[in-house]
Amino acid sequence: MDILRGLLGISVLLLILFLASNNRKAIDWRLVGVALVSQITLGALIMYVDEVRSIFDFLSGFFVMVIEFTDEGAALVFGGLLDTQSVGYIFAVKVLPTIIFFSALSAILYYLGILQAIIYVLAWGMSKIMRLTGAESLAAAANVFIGQTEAPLIIKPYLDKMSKSELMCLMVGGMSTIAGGVLAAYIGFLGGDDPVARQEFATHLLTASIMSAPAAILAAKMLYPETSEDINRTITIPREQVGDNLLDAISKGTTDGLRLAVNVGAMLLVFTALMALLNSMVSGSVGELVAWSADSGSFQFFGGNDLPANTVLRWNAEAANWLLMEENNPEVAGKAFDVQGITLNMYIEKSTAGRFTGFNLEYMLGLLLSPIAWLLGTPSEDMVVIGQLLGKKTILNEFVAYADIPKVEHIISEKSKIIVTYALCGFANFASIGIQIGGIGAIAPARRKELSTFGVKALIGGTIACFLTATIAGMLIGS
Repeated sequence: MDILRGLLGISVLLLILFLASNNRKAIDWRLVGVALVSQITLGALIMYVDEVRSIFDFLSGFFVMVIEFTDEGAALVFGGLLDTQSVGYIFAVKVLPTIIFFSALSAILYYLGILQAIIYVLAWGMSKIMRLTGAESLAAAANVFIGQTEAPLIIKPYLDKMSKSELMCLMVGGMSTIAGGVLAAYIGFLGGDDPVARQEFATHLLTASIMSAPAAILAAKMLYPETSEDINRTITIPREQVGDNLLDAISKGTTDGLRLAVNVGAMLLVFTALMALLNSMVSGSVGELVAWSADSGSFQFFGGNDLPANTVLRWNAEAANWLLMEENNPEVAGKAFDVQGITLNMYIEKSTAGRFTGFNLEYMLGLLLSPIAWLLGTPSEDMVVIGQLLGKKTILNEFVAYADIPKVEHIISEKSKIIVTYALCGFANFASIGIQIGGIGAIAPARRKELSTFGVKALIGGTIACFLTATIAGMLIGS
């Protein structure tokens, strides 16, 4: 059943790309097939072949070590705040420093030419297997390691002469993969302080980012097939200076990482607060004003129940009843409460077995995207919860969605957690459209108009590329 549902999910996602294509007759179905087989083969090798799994465990172990080394530096700055046993998990001191350190480390690797060599090898392989141009294979490989704002610098000399299909490939690749710095941060989200969990999710995230590279090519080439006969297959990485010397490179990498970390922290703070505000407005208005009266057997407004002071009602699935909870200690259940009327908030909490506490934006997003979550392989009981994470990632960003996983992991299965880990592993959100127009447009002003035209399609392509990777993961990991 996992395989059948996965095949259905892949078929639906490919159908969406086909319908959104600007030239359906020109789609290179050989490339589509090779990209899809590459994804499935890579995923199967990592999950089922011990030797390949060991290689990826070794590579992912590097990111786990980055977190451990970061903790050493953060301990000097933040001291006892790193002790989660006494003060709890603090995002600002456990996650953001990882972004800064990895940015500096990437600058060192780039200055020494190591990162360029890795990108070149991966680009050469994709160019040979999928018959790509030199520019788009370099861009696809670079996006896996350095993200959508830095990858265009690798192909800066090619940007003005790239075909529209190549430009779409660059944009979709940027949307469907993540940078190494934030990958390390996501490992901290999902693995916490457990070294085994860190290693496991480091492997999953690294696998997801690499598998999404051929998925991005597939999506881009279906949305905007290549029709140009003049194709440059030369693979050359320009030597970009990241600093006058090694210390200067470290300094610039640290500064860039600091900007990114502050930006991530600020976005999370603002978007989380805005979501709480909007949730309160929706839940407190429609959720409470619409109610069902047990006495009259009809809907009524301003209904509900008269509760004792400082208490709330929570549905308990095991007791199959509403229990009175103390507001200042919601984990302590009190006596059963005789409910005379049920509000929309209460109905949603009861119908979702407590997964949602009322009518809010998360519930609406979850309901809207639950069919997509099901197609990815999510168990039926979890699809609304996973749907709201997919919606948050697209409307807000993947950081907000990843930050919510620890909040819901106790109510979803391990399979759902792994599938959503793959599905969220990309920069495909509305804000990235502006980031790409501004970032790529700054180094290739002549292509700015095309960048703005391709923005929404690139978002669709990047989203579906991540979903394809998640669907394949759902097929391979089983129940």
